[in-house]
Amino acid sequence: PGSQGCATVPSVPLQYGLYSSFMGCFVYCLLGTAKDVTLGPTAIMSLLVSSYASHEPVQAVLLAFLSGCVQLAMGLLHLGFLLDFISCPVIKGFTSAASITISFNQIKNILGLQGIPRQFFLQVYEMLRRIGETRAGDAVLGLTCLAVLAGLRAMKSHLPRAVPAGALAVRISHLIVWISGTARNALVVLFAGLVAYSFQVMGSQPFRLTGSIPQGLPAFRPPRFSLAVPNGTVPFQSMVQDMGVGVAVVPLMGLLETIAIAKAFASQNGYRIDPDQELLALGVANVLGSFVSSYPITGSFGRTAVNAQSGVCTPAGGLFTGALVLLSLAYLTSLFYYIPKAALAAVIISAVVPLFDAGIFWTLWRVKRLDLVPLCVTFLLCFWEVQYGIVAGVLVSGILLLYSIARPPIKVSEGSVLLVQPGSSLHFPAVEHLRDCVCSRALAASPPRSVILDCCHVSSIDYTAVLGLAELLQELHRHGLSLAFCGLKDPVLQVLLSADLEGFQHFPSWEEA
Repeated sequence: PGSQGCATVPSVPLQYGLYSSFMGCFVYCLLGTAKDVTLGPTAIMSLLVSSYASHEPVQAVLLAFLSGCVQLAMGLLHLGFLLDFISCPVIKGFTSAASITISFNQIKNILGLQGIPRQFFLQVYEMLRRIGETRAGDAVLGLTCLAVLAGLRAMKSHLPRAVPAGALAVRISHLIVWISGTARNALVVLFAGLVAYSFQVMGSQPFRLTGSIPQGLPAFRPPRFSLAVPNGTVPFQSMVQDMGVGVAVVPLMGLLETIAIAKAFASQNGYRIDPDQELLALGVANVLGSFVSSYPITGSFGRTAVNAQSGVCTPAGGLFTGALVLLSLAYLTSLFYYIPKAALAAVIISAVVPLFDAGIFWTLWRVKRLDLVPLCVTFLLCFWEVQYGIVAGVLVSGILLLYSIARPPIKVSEGSVLLVQPGSSLHFPAVEHLRDCVCSRALAASPPRSVILDCCHVSSIDYTAVLGLAELLQELHRHGLSLAFCGLKDPVLQVLLSADLEGFQHFPSWEEA
């Protein structure tokens, strides 16, 4: 049910959710490094696909192929470290905004409304304007499903640990509650389907149903590199241009989601993961998945949690997951006809609501308020367009990072000489700041004082910084002052000696200087 629900987010036929649910399981079994992770369609990845695939299954499948190629290339080039430049505030801002966006995108199905635009603000306006057109049957069923899902989630979260030596009745009750909580999506959809079928038998249907889903397995064939339209054919180049930055954003966010989930469960279970190996696994899964009409997939938090709670010991658990999906495609698709769209919408809303982290705003306010800037920029712009929010958040985080490099803390102690101690490495953006700080303090003193530059915290230095230090030496020398270095680490000392600076002198410590 979760896979079918995810397919409603990018507005592709529901069978594509199932087509996307098995290849990743088989591939990750062979190439993955985290025993709990399961690859498949997710609500967040589906939201990204909806932004770049124009609701066209052909484009969505091609995007999976291109994303897989990008991820494979990154894995082979060991570029997994690039994820380190996406900060936690950016991730939290994106996931929180995605939670709200996806939920609102599904509310139209809860209310039984059709013809609602995809853009968030237009979506909210149109739903409020047409609230009077709400279908009572869909609304009642959808809200009931939401309440049941919330109740089962709460019941499972408060379930005490099972006691093997406990009474048989207690153990059976514990197992029933655990299964009900773990399989809550399937139980709710099954219940809703039975209700819809009952109404169908009685000759009335108050719900909007999923409808017919083609039975059988998808054909194994390459993705289509052109799109047939009424006026002709859209070539490959135009399709890629339509996707725009999605060709980069989708693979990066897919890897980010997988790594975040894998790290969370790896830390709980005491094992490590390899980001580059995860890239390879995700890349192969997306490339092969595109041959069975899959749209881009990534690590699924819900499925991974079920895996972990079920006691899965190796990635081979994916074999069973994939096999069950294939069996469903082969024999059960006729039963999916009676699944109400409101029930699938409730499943998706229930899955994404926990992604909204209201506490992160207060946490950052207490810990470091400057980090609220990329968080809020990402959060707000994601309501406009997801890609703009992510890119803007990364840029703002990068600017804050560069500012800290360009303006390192500098401690100045006055005495018979001026002791200057940079708080971090010296790179070209920081040179002018250091020169201004030294000159303004050394020359403004009465009388002017020589300078000792304590480099105990400087672990690296670049050529532009060396030139800046040479100019500082000359400027102080013109005023009859000297500049001595102390506490130089070996790599920094080798660079300065190689530069052959005029008047360069260094000492092991500032006391000796």
